[in-house]
Amino acid sequence: MTHKAVLLDTSFFIRFLNESDPLFKNADGYFRYFLQKEITMMISTISIAEYCVGGDVHELPLRNLQIVPFNLDHSKRTGAFAKIVFNAKRNGKIDIANRNIIPNDTKLFAQADCEKSIEFYLSSDSESLKIYDILRQETATKFQFIDLNTPYNETFGLLDL
Repeated sequence: MTHKAVLLDTSFFIRFLNESDPLFKNADGYFRYFLQKEITMMISTISIAEYCVGGDVHELPLRNLQIVPFNLDHSKRTGAFAKIVFNAKRNGKIDIANRNIIPNDTKLFAQADCEKSIEFYLSSDSESLKIYDILRQETATKFQFIDLNTPYNETFGLLDL
């Protein structure tokens, strides 16, 4: 039996590490929930690179994270995902604001889809959610997108006591 895991994107860490961010409370709630339920929290080397543009790798809670390097299987799945999204954009099925599609969204989704234990992908990025929705229409992704704007208790159907 594989243990449940979640892939956390860069936007999660930006909010989790900034107590003045409006989504800090939600990020903190998810982090605590995942620890409590022993859901493995993963971070991609891609998200680490993105985070390091404005922050330092040592700010990340690495002792609580499993690092997922980008590999050959991920790159093959990225190509398939990117093709779907490029076609959707070209055909007017998706409107994405000033965004290169391949670089990060499809790479992170490919990692979430390829890694057997990943059941969830957590992000506050609404543009990323648009890409996920197109992929769900065109292919059978195996992970669920969780929007950080929704508190963990609502996502997992728990009472907020």
